[in-house]
Amino acid sequence: MPRELTKWSRLPAITSLHDELSRVFDRFFRGWEEPTAEITGWMPPIDLAETADRVMVKAEIPGVNPNDINISIRNNTLLLTGEKKEEREEKGRNFYRMERRYGNFSRSIDLPSSVDPDRITAECKNGVLEIMMEKKEAMRPKQITVKAM
Repeated sequence: MPRELTKWSRLPAITSLHDELSRVFDRFFRGWEEPTAEITGWMPPIDLAETADRVMVKAEIPGVNPNDINISIRNNTLLLTGEKKEEREEKGRNFYRMERRYGNFSRSIDLPSSVDPDRITAECKNGVLEIMMEKKEAMRPKQITVKAM
């Protein structure tokens, strides 16, 4: 089932609860067709934005080595995979709570057909991965000047 981009809401608590309930009912009635984060690992949160010239994705991946990240495009879908390795240096420590996620992660993001797969750059800074995807020249809006007569 293709997903649609929806505008961000200023009511994150209600929207988050609504989205989670929707996912629960979707999984129940579809028979668990899609893998969830609990099964596949963790999913880094992303921001997806578009301008007239490009599409941008920012993903939060603190503690992930950029060499452990794979980015590819297949059939207008951006695939972001990698691994956050767990640090196990301390011995004799009893943990009472472990909330940080480790292991493999995977995100797939449907892209508009206007993205040029040959003009993509990515850089990682301060735990944020930024992927810039230029649009094809033919798909960019062209400004036409109206001449006064």
